[in-house]
Amino acid sequence: MEFFNDVGGDPLKPTLFELVAQEQLRDLLQPALKYVLSVFAQRYPRYLLRIVNKHEEFYALLMFFVEKHYLKTHGASFSENFYGLKRRRRPLFETERANAVVGGVSPEEKLRDREIWRSLVFLVGFPYLRAKAQDYYEQLGGGLDPDIAEADADERHRQQRITSDQTLAGRLRRLFKAVYPWLNTSLELWLLVCNIAYLFEKTPYYRPWLSWIGVDLRRLGMADMQAAGQPPTKPRPDLPKGVLATLRRLLISSPGLLLDSLKVLLPTAIFFIKFLEWWYSPSSPARALTTSPLGPAIPPPRMLPPHPQGLRVDGSKYGECPLCNKPFANATALPSGYVFCYRCAHDYVQSHGKCPVTLLPARIWQLRKILV
Repeated sequence: MEFFNDVGGDPLKPTLFELVAQEQLRDLLQPALKYVLSVFAQRYPRYLLRIVNKHEEFYALLMFFVEKHYLKTHGASFSENFYGLKRRRRPLFETERANAVVGGVSPEEKLRDREIWRSLVFLVGFPYLRAKAQDYYEQLGGGLDPDIAEADADERHRQQRITSDQTLAGRLRRLFKAVYPWLNTSLELWLLVCNIAYLFEKTPYYRPWLSWIGVDLRRLGMADMQAAGQPPTKPRPDLPKGVLATLRRLLISSPGLLLDSLKVLLPTAIFFIKFLEWWYSPSSPARALTTSPLGPAIPPPRMLPPHPQGLRVDGSKYGECPLCNKPFANATALPSGYVFCYRCAHDYVQSHGKCPVTLLPARIWQLRKILV
């Protein structure tokens, strides 16, 4: 059983933890891209709202070109190449001794078009179908809390309509809703069994479909590094010179350069997005440096100007009631902002129904006791 890199007889065999890590990176790309598109769609809804609504299709199309480029160029998917792994055509007989004598990367290990297209089926097509099946299951009310469904009238009517539909389509929807959780659970258990078998070296494939594709995953060795660093041996024809020819070559090579740079750009973008989420989260320590834990201080209300015919207030007599000219006894504020004794304010508002200073309407229930 191999747990670490240098344990076991095959140094190029990746551990299960490396394989799980690259799958977690692949699973993180879609929600990160969806989050970025959702943020920009709020500012440019005319251009990005349709893409956000069709995010699964857009992501599948994007990853089709990305994965196809990496499989053809590096012999691995994007996440596998990021973790220093490659896909190798599984030989009938292991020939490590012969490869050590000859040196270099054997041409028999390189992926052919058949292995590339089969890999694309399970790298792009299979996750897309699982995502659409999960969305459809949730649309049918699967996995929804019964209390929430009962509280939502629209959801309750939709569930009743699905249950009472006796057509063939309605029966198929109910069958899918009943069978999908069992199929999904069976698939997860199957993958778990394969992971355990790979961990205990009972199978060379950590995913069952790799056997049908005809490939296994290996670490990049010294020969792979040397082959990647060597310039192409195919002679290049004399390239035309000039500004237009140079721009044309840059335009032709730019898609490949952009796709190759994704292994640096995408993880950096994911880290930057997670950093921004942490920075702007309420529990971030960075926010405590600039704001109070209780939030920003509420500014005091602006004092309303006194009415010319109202009671005059002497601003120099702080702490005295304008009505009785005595220190506050159980200070009470009116909606206008002026403070009086509770008994003075209560009696005046009950008799006149207005503030004695601003003459604005006031009611007994609007009196507020304060601390001064």
